[in-house]
Amino acid sequence: MAWGMASEASCYVYYPEDESDLLEIFELAKIRGLSVGFRGAGQSYGDAALNGEQILVDLSGWNKILEWNPENGLITVQTGVTIAQLWRHVVSSGWWPPVVPGTMNPTLGGCAAMNIHGKNQWRVGSFGEHVIDFRALLPSGEIVCCNRSESPELFYGMLGSFGMLGCFVSITLQLKRISSGEVKVKALSAANLDDLLHTIESHRDEDYVVGWVDCTADGNSIGRGIVHTATHVDHSIDEILPDDSNMNRQDLPSKVLGILPNSCVWVLLRMFNYRIGYKTINAIRYYSGLLRNGHIFKQSLAQFNFLLDYVPNWKRALLPGGLIQYQCFVPFRSAPAVFRKVIESCNDSRVSPYLGVVKRHRPDNFLISCNLDGYSLAMDFSVNDRNRSRLSSLLGELDEIIVESGGRFYFAKDSTLRPESARSFLGPKTLASLMDLKLLCDPDGVLQSNLSRRILPELHGF
Repeated sequence: MAWGMASEASCYVYYPEDESDLLEIFELAKIRGLSVGFRGAGQSYGDAALNGEQILVDLSGWNKILEWNPENGLITVQTGVTIAQLWRHVVSSGWWPPVVPGTMNPTLGGCAAMNIHGKNQWRVGSFGEHVIDFRALLPSGEIVCCNRSESPELFYGMLGSFGMLGCFVSITLQLKRISSGEVKVKALSAANLDDLLHTIESHRDEDYVVGWVDCTADGNSIGRGIVHTATHVDHSIDEILPDDSNMNRQDLPSKVLGILPNSCVWVLLRMFNYRIGYKTINAIRYYSGLLRNGHIFKQSLAQFNFLLDYVPNWKRALLPGGLIQYQCFVPFRSAPAVFRKVIESCNDSRVSPYLGVVKRHRPDNFLISCNLDGYSLAMDFSVNDRNRSRLSSLLGELDEIIVESGGRFYFAKDSTLRPESARSFLGPKTLASLMDLKLLCDPDGVLQSNLSRRILPELHGF
């Protein structure tokens, strides 16, 4: 099942113990005429980690930290190591992963395959910009070792190629030096979309900036929300996390308001899983944020970065249909008008997202990249039998708006992108380069997934 629970597939799942096991799986696939897809922790919202009626290789067991140098912050890991495993291993030595998503559960192999970004993308770039080198196994059995000077085309092509060129075996990452495990957070309210984007733009000197958007508001309040900025707190090196008691400060709170166990919150959230419920929750969040406008407080790095982990199993509130996320990336100058049009389209269709998040971005040099000089808007939608058809039509309409604006899409979050939209986003030059690399690395077309067949069927000769 996909992480968002809105799509699923039956697969032949294999759990290789080492590279020789994986090579045997490749050979078996060729003999049986099957394709092979990869799955780490299964954190992609859509169908990226599914390979229906085909072979799916679960790499979560490849979870060893191979080398760690606390003097220079270089770490080499197997690709099943998770973000949680990584930060817990290094934070007490004064290091932190330079790029993390909103949850600590993804594997580093998945982060590399999707070239993830965080709340600091405009400042430090995407995950791949901090990869020093990697080893990957190709379906041919060849092991390739890539960095920026050796095999640069494959280095920039494989990072972000959603598992279509080879399997990451190990990754060497440059971590970020920190002088404490805390950040100073400021909460700022924004009355509308223009105000929110201006607030984000005027705080680009902070280490992290993220905007929550009430996508149910309309009229003069359309795009209202709360912006959170965060800056690393400086302490002496001895004050970072030298003992277990300090390490515990990084853990997420187990209760809401110190009373209600987090594990029970999803049951309450389920009562709001309808359009009026979304409007109610968003209004409460906005007006409570308005009362705390300008409030400054400290949080641990884990508490600030991993918001999706605060409430265990929160997505169960959206059953039985699950959820999908629509994340679009729009150039700087057109973002205000495009995001307004996107939100208005959602309101007009009466399929409102229950959550919206805006981030600032900068471009990078990777072959498959969603990043540009502009903003992203991520919107989470609950899926059910009543809205499924309207939601599909809405997202097709939004695709056209984004493509027309010169925008981009993020395959790790995608569930609905159509081939024509994917081709328009990537462009003929990028598509040609991807096809050339596919022929070089996987001439037999062994590597596939539900995602790849859906968005780029020509990658597999369909």
